[in-house]
Formats: sequence, structure tokens, C-alpha cells
Amino acid sequence: MARKLIPIAVSARHAHLCQATIERLFGAGYALQPRSALSQTGQFAAQESVTLIGPHGQLEQVRVLGPPRRRDQIEISRSDEFVLGVHAPVHISGDLENTPGITLAGPRGRVTLSSGLIAARRHIHMNAADAARLGVRDGDTVAVTVDSDGRDLTFSDVTVRVDPSFTLELHLDTDEANAAGVTSGDHAELVVSC
Repeated sequence: MARKLIPIAVSARHAHLCQATIERLFGAGYALQPRSALSQTGQFAAQESVTLIGPHGQLEQVRVLGPPRRRDQIEISRSDEFVLGVHAPVHISGDLENTPGITLAGPRGRVTLSSGLIAARRHIHMNAADAARLGVRDGDTVAVTVDSDGRDLTFSDVTVRVDPSFTLELHLDTDEANAAGVTSGDHAELVVSC
């Protein structure tokens, strides 16, 4: 049986912002300037960054990703939570119910969000052809294993996300990647589908 290998992308802390928030942080009518394309179709890392300000500390140079979204979403790791003095619940991207807010600072202003701060639940992006080949469906919860020279690890509670625009990729945050000793471009193997 062929191994079900999935490329890994390590996702550092970042901000998805709506246009209104972008303008409050960077100025009226401001448009994000693409810095580099991301693997997922139409998405990019912008040249712009913001500072996250929590009760106990702050994180500077947090990359903004584009294009603008309908709702603000800030994604951080567990380690980042300790620096900021906040608790970011583990949620799938886009699920912002019952999430705390955070203060953002940009060159032209500050914004205090009332919600939108999350630790992103680990997930796999894929299109329908990938899903058929791997034997999974959108919304499934699976496990993947990583063979990484002394730091082998199995991640469970991985959500499958299927969309025609998606490129096959397992998204881990920096804490998860560090625990497994992997970097972007490494591979994980799908071992369990539920």
C-alpha cells in the first residue's frame, strides 16, 4: 500500500485583518502590499506587520497575511500566549465564536479587537482529488505521524479541510513543529482516518 505523505507547512504567528482594521492601523484607503505568495491559492504574506499587545507583554513584527478578510483573526502559538499573558483557545480557522480579543498597533493607530484571537487547530488543506486519494472527507478528524530523526511524533485531532482552491498541506504552528523537529517542506504520513 502506498504511503499517504503530506507536505508540512509551519505557520508562525500572523494576522488576518478586515479592511476597516487595516485602515485604522495603516491609514485611510490603505491596501496591503504583497511580499510573497503563500502555497494556498490567492493568499500572500504582506509587507506589513503589526505589534500584538497583551496584558503582560507584546510581540512585534507579526506578519499580516492577505487578502483582507471579512473578520479579524489573529493566530498565535501557546508560547506566544505566555509572552502576551493571554489564553487563545484552540479553534479551526474561521471559527471565532467565544474567542478573546487583543490590541494591535500599527504605524497609524491602535485597534483593540473584542474577539478573534486563536491558537489554530492543526489541519490539512486539500482539494477533492486529494481527499478521494487519501480516503477522507471535509471535516474529518485524522492523525498524522512524523519521522524526524529522534523526535518522531504522532499528531491526532487534525482537521481535514477540503476546497477546490486548496493545495495539499499539513499546517502546524511553530510549537508543534519544534516539538516534532520538522520544518516547512518536510512530510508527515496520514495514519488514521476517523
